[in-house]
Amino acid sequence: MKKRIKAHISSQLDAAEVPVTKPKDSSFGHFCTPVAFSLAKVYRKSPHAIAEELCEKLLHGELFDKVEHLSGYVNFTLSDRFLDEFATAALRDGDRFGEQSEGESILLEFVSANPTGPLHIGHARGAIFGDVLMRLGRHLGYQITSEYYINDAGNQVDLLARSLHFKGRAELLGEAVAFPPECYQGEYILELAKKAQAHFGEAIFQPEADLSALRDWAKDEMMAWINDTLKEAGIVFDRFVSERSLYDRWDDTRQALEKRGALYTDEAGKVWLASSQKGDGKDRVVVRESGEPTYLAGDIIYHGDKFARGFDRYINIWGADHHGYIPRVRAAIDFLGYDPERLEVLLSQMVALLKGGDPYKMSKRSGNFVTMEEVGQEVGYDALRFVFLTKRADTHLEFDIDLLSKEDSSNPIYYVNYAHARICSLFEKSEHAHSDMAEVHLSDLGHDAKELLFSAMLLPEVIDDAFHTRQVNLMTDYLYKLAGKVHRFYTENRVVGNEKEAQFLKILAVSALSIRLGLKLLGITAKERM
Repeated sequence: MKKRIKAHISSQLDAAEVPVTKPKDSSFGHFCTPVAFSLAKVYRKSPHAIAEELCEKLLHGELFDKVEHLSGYVNFTLSDRFLDEFATAALRDGDRFGEQSEGESILLEFVSANPTGPLHIGHARGAIFGDVLMRLGRHLGYQITSEYYINDAGNQVDLLARSLHFKGRAELLGEAVAFPPECYQGEYILELAKKAQAHFGEAIFQPEADLSALRDWAKDEMMAWINDTLKEAGIVFDRFVSERSLYDRWDDTRQALEKRGALYTDEAGKVWLASSQKGDGKDRVVVRESGEPTYLAGDIIYHGDKFARGFDRYINIWGADHHGYIPRVRAAIDFLGYDPERLEVLLSQMVALLKGGDPYKMSKRSGNFVTMEEVGQEVGYDALRFVFLTKRADTHLEFDIDLLSKEDSSNPIYYVNYAHARICSLFEKSEHAHSDMAEVHLSDLGHDAKELLFSAMLLPEVIDDAFHTRQVNLMTDYLYKLAGKVHRFYTENRVVGNEKEAQFLKILAVSALSIRLGLKLLGITAKERM
């Protein structure tokens, strides 16, 4: 809709680009442009004079009912005919409403949690954010591949094996051994130890047992658990990449870095990445004195592998505690001969969940954190998704889950779903079929009907803005406000039996489409009955 308006104004001005925005005060119109200010120097006229001339040109057409200028700005009110044309096209497009064909390829990496325990609620926020960003991007035509980087090398997976080993000796074999404080806590460790006993037998818990097999098995078990949780939440990855599998390429990666002067060795035998040459605050160790590559070495191999696959762009969604890793990874990408500007790193902040005003209690099963699985099962993943998307991912989120049991506007997902269900109920009562709405002609719309239709038609712009600004909360904000307008229209207007019943139903059909599709892009199925 906005593109059509911009193109029309550009044709009247012979201008390549015309900025079009929504005025802060909706009483001024649906859209406005400040283009008169930028053209003032070109035409050597005042913005007022240019705006006045533009109004005269734009009044002769079918796009606008009203064109006015104020203080150099030109304000437009869309015509019923123009809105009807787009409403009809939207209804015929259905779930393809707002689709584009950008075509650019993007590798999107998110979650990438250590396979040493269940996903916690912080992981859930990044997982939902990444999944929705992917859905929005694909709707716009981007070729997005989703990827999970399994951190299965290094001490954390070894510690998982040790945790199971000690838990098995103490709890299953009854040995008097102290559980090391650094080991992983929670009843899930005992559950996993019982599975290990069934798989390997008691021999796996003997003091002299080789823990490498236990480590690999436990990692796979945890990844299966993590993947099941993600699937339950509607999150499916295209590809999983094992960190451990990449270390075979370390020698080649090291040689590539050495050729570009990226590495140096100190007296103790440590190998350093000269990342300070590329904007990092200091140089970073990539090989320890023992000759063992560090975690950063794995990241370097992985990002070299990513860029070698030839995507147009790369997006990583990391926890906010990984902020310091961004400059060093960018430096490594640069040293490997790739453009670090093609990598975008988005940060996801932690979540504080409340229940009845008090901190949400952690289960004994998980140990010292709240899991994605337990909260998802308690409140439902639709509610969890919507709540987690109500704020920017890079800001802290605190939410009381008891609000999700309320049936009023304080519960955002209920409020939006109820608007959709109300529209469905109107079609059940009416003799007009939903499938016939594209054939209904809109005319002589009142202010409320016109504003509701205009709001419903804004979904494509919101999808575009939400993806390109990486603020997927724009979607939840839009849906909540659109639902509010549906509720007001429903309350203030008799629809079934009204002389404009068919027209009102067409407007509500478009509203239902925008709510249903908007929720679908958030990974939520709209309710038809409540």
